[in-house]
Amino acid sequence: MRTAEIHRTTAETEIAVTVNLDGTGAYDNHTGVGFFDHMLDQLARHSLIDITVKADGDLHIDDHHTVEDCGIALGQALVKALGDKKGIRRYGHFNLAMDDAQVASALDLSARPFLVWNVAFPTQKIGSFDTELVREFFQALATHGGITLHVDLVHGVNSHHIAEAAYKSVARALRQAVEPDPRMAGVLPSTKGAL
Repeated sequence: MRTAEIHRTTAETEIAVTVNLDGTGAYDNHTGVGFFDHMLDQLARHSLIDITVKADGDLHIDDHHTVEDCGIALGQALVKALGDKKGIRRYGHFNLAMDDAQVASALDLSARPFLVWNVAFPTQKIGSFDTELVREFFQALATHGGITLHVDLVHGVNSHHIAEAAYKSVARALRQAVEPDPRMAGVLPSTKGAL
């Protein structure tokens, strides 16, 4: 089973994350940040990775530490669950439409973290959620998951739709990348001999 559990405790947050790469997209996410929980649910459902996130953060300050630290822990869990990465497809891409919004994502599970983020939000808030935290989550996920991640907004006018399309697009790309490649069973998808 390609599963992992991560516990991360700092002076600002306490995070517990579990993932199952061969799941059905089941989720149980409780971070205290409603919109973020909704996005994590989308990430699980559309990647078919079972994800559980429990977070107790300093929300009396703001949502930043909680969102970022969840990205860190989730990235660490993905690395642990992937193990030696033998037999995976490694790459994924998906261009996703949601109402007015269209977001394209491409990623490489390369162990070389890099984020290219070409997503602008027309508003600073979605309800009480700061839209800049969408990027912060993906920066943390890419950095601690060893993911080269490119996310590009093709077009969109509604901040909620743009954010949700981004999470769903990355989820679909991640689904492709972590899936076993039947033509590469037990083989590392790299000429370097290491990922």
